Amino acid sequence: MISWVSDPAIWASLITLIAMEIVLGIDNVVFISVIVSRLPRELSTRARKIGLTLALVFRVILLMAITWLIGLTAPLLELFGQPFSWRDLILIAGGLFLIFKATREIHQDIEGGDDGIEPASRADQFFSIIVQIALIDLVFSIDSIVTAVGMAQHVEVMIAAIVISMLVMYFASGPVAGFIDNHPTTKTLALSFLLLIGAALVADGLAFHIPRGYIYFAMAFSGAVETVNVLMSSRRKAKRVRTR
Repeated sequence: MISWVSDPAIWASLITLIAMEIVLGIDNVVFISVIVSRLPRELSTRARKIGLTLALVFRVILLMAITWLIGLTAPLLELFGQPFSWRDLILIAGGLFLIFKATREIHQDIEGGDDGIEPASRADQFFSIIVQIALIDLVFSIDSIVTAVGMAQHVEVMIAAIVISMLVMYFASGPVAGFIDNHPTTKTLALSFLLLIGAALVADGLAFHIPRGYIYFAMAFSGAVETVNVLMSSRRKAKRVRTR
């Protein structure tokens, strides 16, 4: 059962799969970090941990139901000569939700609105955010597992890669969420990333694949520029404080 442990080729596929899952998990981390930013710090930390735990649980459950999962890629209906599977429809729905959510958050930040959460509504807000995280976790999990199934033949390898990658994302999500929370301008950038990711999911569902490398390069470049801006702003503030 564990004969694959001594196979170098399987170890190579495990390392490759871990790297791929971490990269694909960036979308998950960005969404969770942004959506919990409106909660009080203690609730946002709890919501972030629950969200990442749900992401791990969904991925493992889907791996245990590979036969059902593969069935999701079978054509379900045809519109305008284009076949659509359950996976396509789920990706389109998830992408549209991301676009809607990011647009709504950007509108609230620019136009203003409820800056805080009333004590009586915190429980409802927390529950709503957990539901949204769970739905997007499911979308990202299906996309991630379908890709993983094509890269490895052993369920044990896929589960190990997913658990390791989720642990990496778990520890990385804290600094990412903290950075977004401490630097409000980065939240708009993160929301624009969600718009980009949502558009890519819709395109995938419509059988128009946008290479993820292009998307992640754009995100990395924009993130690097924003980091430089944040550092320069911090230095200017420190300089003004010293000259007073």
